[in-house]
Amino acid sequence: MSSDIGQPTGSGAAVFAPARFGKVALLLGGRAAEREISLRSGAAVLAALQRLRVDVHPIDPGDDLLEQLRGGEFDRAFIILHGRGGEDGQIQGALESIGLPYTGSGVLGSAIGMDKYRTKLVWAGAGLPTAPFVLLHGAEDLSAAAELGLPLMIKPVHEGSSIGMAKVEDQSALEAAWQAAAAYDDLVLAERWLPGPEYTCAILGARALPLIRLQTPRTFYDFEAKYQANSTSYICPCELPPAREAAFQALCLRAFDAVGASGWGRVDFMLDAAGEPVLLEINTVPGMTDHSLVPMSARVAGIDFDHLVAEILASSLGSGAEADDDG
Repeated sequence: MSSDIGQPTGSGAAVFAPARFGKVALLLGGRAAEREISLRSGAAVLAALQRLRVDVHPIDPGDDLLEQLRGGEFDRAFIILHGRGGEDGQIQGALESIGLPYTGSGVLGSAIGMDKYRTKLVWAGAGLPTAPFVLLHGAEDLSAAAELGLPLMIKPVHEGSSIGMAKVEDQSALEAAWQAAAAYDDLVLAERWLPGPEYTCAILGARALPLIRLQTPRTFYDFEAKYQANSTSYICPCELPPAREAAFQALCLRAFDAVGASGWGRVDFMLDAAGEPVLLEINTVPGMTDHSLVPMSARVAGIDFDHLVAEILASSLGSGAEADDDG
């Protein structure tokens, strides 16, 4: 990949060959709860692709998306849709049905990665560490959640950006937290609260980028801490001993691979009371806003934003119809 786009430089596009990618549809916005974040991510990616002189066309998907893509004679799609409909395998399957290559994970990796419950099942089955959890179908499951021990984290199974999440510190607050999460999703996950620091590992291609330690004065790294507050601290380099950081990066690569993810993404984890890593969740289309973590980690690795976008675009090479042709 690096030979296609060159080494990171101030412009991020020293040896980039935009004509190789043809006409690119940038899919942004969508209908999920994370629409506004997707629009912000999309605006940043659009500006980068334009600086790279890619023939890029932003599209906010509607019911006629496939007709638009066919009629527009696009060569590939850059997916920057966050949440359901864009990050869960639906758009990936639709693009495969018309043979259009796209960035990031395929149908399987996207579908599993968007489903926090099934992601944890896969990790547990693969022997990877994740916090004890219970799936809540309804109020009748709240007693099983309480048996995990308080405090708990309650979260919708199919949402991102910490939407609908809450920390529950006493049983009297459990039902209200479940109801708030259930407003976003029929399925709600309860997992044991982890007291240690939180980290995230950005993944680009087959490599893990420098870890970021997240610190917030808020109860947890919620929507406001992610996108609105100026009080959140991002520590990168993360100040862990190099061997320990490398071990955590290797764990995140295994976790990413276990769910079938590819191209680029992010794996979040925390440390337990003993200082051991516990996997939280995976993001297969992470944010690319001015507060986002993947660009932050990439900068520390010497990859500027434009070069990062170029590498993500390059993940569409060899996917979809092109993979069929190569095979």
